[in-house]
Amino acid sequence: MKIQSSAFQNNGYIPVKYTCDGENINPPLEILDAPEKAKSLVLVMDDPDAPMGTWVHWILWNINPQIQEISENSVPTGAIQGKTNRENCYSGPRPPSGTHRYFFKLFALDNTLDLSKEIEATTLMQRIQNNIIDQAELIGLYKRN
Repeated sequence: MKIQSSAFQNNGYIPVKYTCDGENINPPLEILDAPEKAKSLVLVMDDPDAPMGTWVHWILWNINPQIQEISENSVPTGAIQGKTNRENCYSGPRPPSGTHRYFFKLFALDNTLDLSKEIEATTLMQRIQNNIIDQAELIGLYKRN
């Protein structure tokens, strides 16, 4: 399984459009080769370089494993957005200083999830640990001017 974006390369800079300094919309993401036996996909976007610890920017679960793209500024039909550090929505990069890394982590699960929209990333990750059948990662960078 692989995750990539037409907006930036792995370990490349995320365009301003997809950050809090721009339009603050999610970048387009392509999903390739999801396992045939996957029942759902989970996406977690976080920043491990945040000064207060890992900052969660976006959580999606119950993504249809047949999907091949998450278009910019969209949530796939049927997917659920979980609680980030602020709200149930995408929150683009906005590092206080320096260059930060933003990890788009994609997990293929052997089940679907029945979870509250208020669930946070740490709890979500605990709940899916025994159901992950494949995973992929895309890293984007961002530095405020």
